Amino acid sequence: MSQAYTPGLTITPYARLRKIRKLPIKGEVLVGIGEWVKPESVVARAFLPGPAHIVKAGEILGVAGEDLERYLLKRVGEEVEENEVIASSTSFFGLSKKFVRSPIKGTIENISPITGNITIREEPKPLLLPAYVEGEVMEILPNEGVIVETKGAFLQGIFGVGGERWGKLKVIVSSPAEPIGEIKEELKGCVIVGGTIEGEMLRRASEVGVKGVVVGGIFDEVLKDFLGYDIGVAITGQEDIPLTIIIMEGFGNLPISQRAFNLFKRFDGFLASINGATQIRAGVMRPEIIIPHKEELPVFEVKLMGQLFEGTRVRVIREPYFGLLGKVVALPPEPKILETGAKARVAEVLLDNGERVIVPRANLEIIVD
Repeated sequence: MSQAYTPGLTITPYARLRKIRKLPIKGEVLVGIGEWVKPESVVARAFLPGPAHIVKAGEILGVAGEDLERYLLKRVGEEVEENEVIASSTSFFGLSKKFVRSPIKGTIENISPITGNITIREEPKPLLLPAYVEGEVMEILPNEGVIVETKGAFLQGIFGVGGERWGKLKVIVSSPAEPIGEIKEELKGCVIVGGTIEGEMLRRASEVGVKGVVVGGIFDEVLKDFLGYDIGVAITGQEDIPLTIIIMEGFGNLPISQRAFNLFKRFDGFLASINGATQIRAGVMRPEIIIPHKEELPVFEVKLMGQLFEGTRVRVIREPYFGLLGKVVALPPEPKILETGAKARVAEVLLDNGERVIVPRANLEIIVD
């Protein structure tokens, strides 16, 4: 029987995952090995330098930069309050006074004898790194972060937008194809699951304070309208939006697979951590849903590479069949000439809609059981 190797999406009730939690700059780690953390637990922190403000003190006082020093009331390194006088001058026998005030609360960083400008920097901004998942701290990355291990259900979607969030998982439809039709106030802070969703319900979810929306499919114009712009598919996850959206199957009116829907129903009410970050090209990264649980059952080690056989369930990840599911029915051993003129190894796939197509093997993902 023909076979090949191709990446696939993982959907499993049992996974052991290790999440690297790392600060973008050097900082301090706040937890120790063996500690149990929740998604909101701060595991490390750093301080980002505040923005600098330039005060044209020499110009305000009407003095040269080289003469500014004798008018100063504050020196480099000293803290100042907003609106505090940091320099002043008196002229015409005390009849005329000029003052230089700090526009912010901060620290004087520099006084230039050339320009006569005073640089004041705002207080450092704390950068707090949450654990993102519930689990155990397994390793410390000195001055950088930690590695947290969690065990539970793990599901990957095909595309997503929005970053890391967490909340109670709530399945609000009765079947994998049912669209989300009502979002109640009590869903605030939750990650909701439905078959599909329209723009009105996305906006409603945002207003209510829903943390995440997981659906089988969504029309691209709905997503574009919600974001306010047309998004590319190279890298996502940094969008400035109030909730995270994960698409499990593809664009269009596509239901969630029965296997994934069954998992969501099984863990309805559990805490879920989600991340919509997606990278389609080199260094493939898929949106994820992690649902920690403590069932004492054999743990499946997550593998993102699988073996492709005739009969393997797959998903197409390139146009013109992007997002469609099917089954491999043949794996021709010899490379074929594609419509683009390129030569590649291909697979013959019977799509779920009954269409039989030829697809480059590189454009397929295994649906991992």
